[in-house]
Amino acid sequence: MNLSRETLVAAGLAFLAVALGTISVALLWEWVVEQRRKRAVQHQLDAVRRTSSELGSSGLVRTEGPGALDPLIALARRIPRLNQVEIMLQQAALTWSFGTYLVLSLGCAAGVALVVFIIWGWWMPAALLGVVAAYLPYLYVVRSRNARLGAFEEQLPEALELLSRAVRAGHPIAAGIKIVADESPEPMKGEFQRSFEEQRFGLPFEDTLISLSERVPLIDLRMLVTAILIQREVGGNLAEVLDNLADVIRQRFTVRRQLRVHTAQGRLSGSVLALLPIAVAGLIWLINPEYVSMLGNHPIGRLMLGIAVTMQLIGFLWIRRIVNIDI
Repeated sequence: MNLSRETLVAAGLAFLAVALGTISVALLWEWVVEQRRKRAVQHQLDAVRRTSSELGSSGLVRTEGPGALDPLIALARRIPRLNQVEIMLQQAALTWSFGTYLVLSLGCAAGVALVVFIIWGWWMPAALLGVVAAYLPYLYVVRSRNARLGAFEEQLPEALELLSRAVRAGHPIAAGIKIVADESPEPMKGEFQRSFEEQRFGLPFEDTLISLSERVPLIDLRMLVTAILIQREVGGNLAEVLDNLADVIRQRFTVRRQLRVHTAQGRLSGSVLALLPIAVAGLIWLINPEYVSMLGNHPIGRLMLGIAVTMQLIGFLWIRRIVNIDI
């Protein structure tokens, strides 16, 4: 497969144009959403200023801007998988709106599909790779969400011990949450600060804890919320429960690190097996391009290439699933 310099330049320019266009549309969308949000907040403040009786209905309720029911967004929200993206964006603490996510996904799909079609001229592989590229923003959101939840889980034992010391010192549990928010780094600081502000502005304390467990879907945090709610109902030594829970979390971390050591060889094998065919094919293409071009020019070669890529991806995901043991 001999690619001329003009073809490569055209593909590069097309990808650059789509990428810059996608970023521009995403930034424009964010600006529009922010302006609508500011206007909505200003309308609420004006309504509160006109009549103080409406203050109770505004409270902590957050309303979306007029663009939330845009036809494209409304259509995307009907898809179950995409419907969870908004929650994941909040859990990842990203500044993206749902519309920005859709624009980035469509931009990645269009850019990759256009480049593949310009270089090879095959519409079927271009469409398939475009669909795969549409998942790149989703993978970034998932990675950011997992990183933030992982950091929260690592900070949780120290937060539990700090909360336990506050309870032993005679502070109420709400004041203990405020102490944890003041003394802890992000993301622990932001989540506990939000819970403290919610209950300070009138939301029932039980509802603030339930909201915290929904924003941060960790089993350890749900155990903490359950322990606090039970203690408020029937009483008991909450400080001792918090200390035991912190000790259990630390032991889980120890076991998890030991498992990562024992499964390091399997994870390395999966990465090597996934990258080795790509590296070998690239080297052969540099040495003898005509030899590799048969895979792209002949129908049987394209079929074999598609089967090989599919099986390689399945094998990589299979190995990852085997070595990823949840504790």
